[in-house]
Amino acid sequence: MKGTLLFEDGSIYRGKGFGRSGTAVGEMVFNTSITGYQEILTDPSYAGQIVTMTYPLIGNYGISLRESESEGIYARGMVVKSISQHPSHYSSESTLEHMMQQLGLPGIAEVDTRSITKRIREVGAIKAVISNEEIAEETLRQLLEGTTLEEDWMKEVGVSKPKHIPGEGCRVAVLDLGVKANILEALKIRGCDIMLFPYNTSFDEMKSYELDGLLISNGPGNPAEAVTGIELIRQWLKERPIFGICMGHQLLAHAVGGNTFKMKYGHRGGNHGVYDQLKKKAYITSQNHGYVVDAESVIKKGMMITHTNLNDDSLEGMQHEFLPVFSVQFHPEGSPGPQDTEYLFDQFIENMKERKKCL
Repeated sequence: MKGTLLFEDGSIYRGKGFGRSGTAVGEMVFNTSITGYQEILTDPSYAGQIVTMTYPLIGNYGISLRESESEGIYARGMVVKSISQHPSHYSSESTLEHMMQQLGLPGIAEVDTRSITKRIREVGAIKAVISNEEIAEETLRQLLEGTTLEEDWMKEVGVSKPKHIPGEGCRVAVLDLGVKANILEALKIRGCDIMLFPYNTSFDEMKSYELDGLLISNGPGNPAEAVTGIELIRQWLKERPIFGICMGHQLLAHAVGGNTFKMKYGHRGGNHGVYDQLKKKAYITSQNHGYVVDAESVIKKGMMITHTNLNDDSLEGMQHEFLPVFSVQFHPEGSPGPQDTEYLFDQFIENMKERKKCL
């Protein structure tokens, strides 16, 4: 079957369709990871987006169910240079195309992904329609023009009711904005007793859990739209240790009175350099975000910068001057990507233990 990718600026790319037959409109983004296509597609933070991979060969090591970041696919479509139909890996259970067919994601292969990536870098965040159905170009254009992209996905992709994951250690509440499985795994490895809470949870309901700390998860969309979540975090600021990751980092910035703004084309990939100003050490990190915290706005509100991006000097981490509250823009759990910043989970655990000693 044929495949078509149409940008709202009129740019059009034609290739070969794969995955589930379908048509979808979303924000066009690119990811520079060499591996991790399964984790990317099942990461709720990609809700509403069409992902093109800059690495040319995708699907070559197949699919293993234990590598998924959630139970479904949240991206709107996938665009690749070459799709492998004969994967080779000892843990492979199926092909990427089979997973996309089962979970309902359209894809396009055999297109110039380098040209697509360069176009996104030139024009910035852009709306696009992907289709591997027999649909006229004019119909696709009308669909593209008539569709408004959602900005509040984080309200939809998390749990709908509290969910308990038992453990013997610190009691951690996770504000679920679309949490990745490997963030929860990092907490489980450290023995945490975890309770996932939906986006619209009230302060009183969460307080009844008698938590030791609050983790604000990753998630999709515009952080400024998460008014309810921001107010909830604001209520917890002086109550418990807090750790924010990605979207959680951005909501924390709003909760302390800071601002965020949309980047031209975001950071997405497993190879982004970050400098830890406290450890005086550089790390390679996994990232996926289209918004960034305005550094000056949070410094004025009592936050100290702890991490900066080595490519564009954007804010990658911050902590409060005197409260046990901190956050990072990147993903310390990696998956896909490096995991040498998992020390941040240990810091969160230590903050919770220190608070309990003081009671």
